[in-house]
Amino acid sequence: MPEARSPMEAFANSVLGMIDGPITWFKESIVEPNQQKYPWYHEKFRRVPTIDQCYTDDAVCRFEADQQFRRDRMVDNEVLNVLRQRFEDCVLYESPDHMVKCRPVLDDLEKAQENWFIKYGDLGAYANAKSCYMKQKHRLIWERRHGPVGTGMKTSEEEHH
Repeated sequence: MPEARSPMEAFANSVLGMIDGPITWFKESIVEPNQQKYPWYHEKFRRVPTIDQCYTDDAVCRFEADQQFRRDRMVDNEVLNVLRQRFEDCVLYESPDHMVKCRPVLDDLEKAQENWFIKYGDLGAYANAKSCYMKQKHRLIWERRHGPVGTGMKTSEEEHH
């Protein structure tokens, strides 16, 4: 530390040293050795029970399931964004014959979009885990009765044959 230019500066440095010294010691010798080191973008949240594993009167479990649902939806949105960006980069790089060379990237993007829409489509911005679970249940019931979605409804004559 440079030498103080005045008695007041020397006094201020000594007072700050008395205050800062123990705080710095505590941080360097106790806090930092016990901290888990990881980049913020690799934080791992524990998986919580899904909405179908929660009791109907367990508000905390339902809240945690909703938060997990929102995190999963954000991750799925980012996956779509990355795939979309890869396709756009491929089109820019491979033009003019990009439809041949970028076909695998486009196929991956379209499959991911289809899967995203199957899970989250038509739920709206304020969807929660329960509404998503009900959508999944209704889709499974539909497919059991009528076959894959998009193939049309079976008529009663087709069901008997």
